[in-house]
Amino acid sequence: MTDSNVNIIKLTAAEIASRIAAGELTAVEVTEAHLARIEAVDEKVHAFLHVDRDGALAQARAVDEKRAKGEKLGPLAGVPLALKDIFTTEGIPTTVGSKILEGWIPPYDATLTKRLKAADVVILGKTNMDEFAMGSSTENSAYGPTGNPWDLTRIPGGSGGGSSAALASYQAPLAIGTDTGGSIRQPASVTGTVGVKPTYGAVSRYGMVAFSSSLDQGGPCARTVLDAALLHEVIAGHDPLDSTSIDAPVPAVVEAARNGSVEGMRVGVVKQFRGEGYQAGVVQRFDESVSLLKELGAEIVELDCPSFDLALSAYYLIAPSECSSNLARFDGLRYGLRTGDDGTHSAEEVTALTREAGFGDEVKRRIMLGTYALSSGYYDAYYGSAQKVRTLITRDFEKAFEQVDVIVSPTTPTTAFPIGERADDPMAMYLADLCTIPTNLAGNAAMSLPCGLAPEDNLPVGLQIIAPAMQDDRLYKVGAAVEAAFVERWGHPLIEEAPSL
Repeated sequence: MTDSNVNIIKLTAAEIASRIAAGELTAVEVTEAHLARIEAVDEKVHAFLHVDRDGALAQARAVDEKRAKGEKLGPLAGVPLALKDIFTTEGIPTTVGSKILEGWIPPYDATLTKRLKAADVVILGKTNMDEFAMGSSTENSAYGPTGNPWDLTRIPGGSGGGSSAALASYQAPLAIGTDTGGSIRQPASVTGTVGVKPTYGAVSRYGMVAFSSSLDQGGPCARTVLDAALLHEVIAGHDPLDSTSIDAPVPAVVEAARNGSVEGMRVGVVKQFRGEGYQAGVVQRFDESVSLLKELGAEIVELDCPSFDLALSAYYLIAPSECSSNLARFDGLRYGLRTGDDGTHSAEEVTALTREAGFGDEVKRRIMLGTYALSSGYYDAYYGSAQKVRTLITRDFEKAFEQVDVIVSPTTPTTAFPIGERADDPMAMYLADLCTIPTNLAGNAAMSLPCGLAPEDNLPVGLQIIAPAMQDDRLYKVGAAVEAAFVERWGHPLIEEAPSL
């Protein structure tokens, strides 16, 4: 890569957009710099499943033409983005990390994809992910794992590890993820980036391949809090094509990110978010973050939310139950992979053979678990009970937010673990989402941002901030204040300590 390309890829999304608008850079220059970076490092990282070089350059040229004509440009016009391969993209493959959709070319764009294009964001390609977003490490992708740019032998988080790795390796300044049980925040935590799960229903799910419909939520991923806010504002908003979409104004997230402060705020610390299974270095960095919040003028309030201890169990009944229903559509008859259709098998046999060949082990595990939980005689004992626990978790959050403005916790109990370490131990893998799952069950908003490196392994640790539903701006107000204080303390953004590839 040339020196000018290196300089471009190190810019924030806000800086790129500003320079394009001022004519200091062209969108084509910026796009070419990031495509060169992908070509240089992605063979090692494997963040992308599909790079749309021609499409990205065409979008970039359109931005430059608009500017040349004096047309108004949006706040992220010309900024490249890596899109998780769970959103449909017209004319570009959408696989959801699964063999069952290998080669499928959607005939339409997801609402989120349309909004990105309307905002003149340049989509570089589709990123790797755990199959159907089921996983915490991106090891469950049918197309192979993604490496963490901090240490390529370790996981980049999951399910959206491709998006977080693209950010941390400077292959894109922005990315999109989805969060069902932590799949935006956990990858952000272990890669030293910023990830936001908006309030459930704030970002349209139309055209997002469903895993667990009452939990799934798309959201922004970036290297800075402001960049995440700018992207949040582009993708959020009511969509009549999504029946769960909230018909309300988008909170003023960009304004909050530009005016970070915790002065006078009450910040909650939940006693259930620590204890056995938490890495010492993670707890140390979290405690330092709480001390920092106090120094910045926040009041720290201890909280007791007993139902949070049941969140993991409830989640792993509700999510698989919904997945067993949603994935029934992949039958080999309508689209995607079809196996055994040689004239000797019935339709039922073709469906069975297709699913056997097309679904990976983790997807099969969750389908079986969910189908069992929903079966006659077990529904009330399992799925029904899990939904009651979900109500208790929601009530615990409601009581907590009567006492505090936001809640903070570690994002994940540990730093990035080695690829393969938990592959044969599903329970150990599931524990990676211990701190993130309660927020999904309640539908609240949450953010992860870097709060330092764990002393024992020199890997990133994430601070999670949780806000009430439709108060997403609080995440950015607190996040921006914490980010600015840490950058002042470190002398540079944490991501700059990541090893160059």
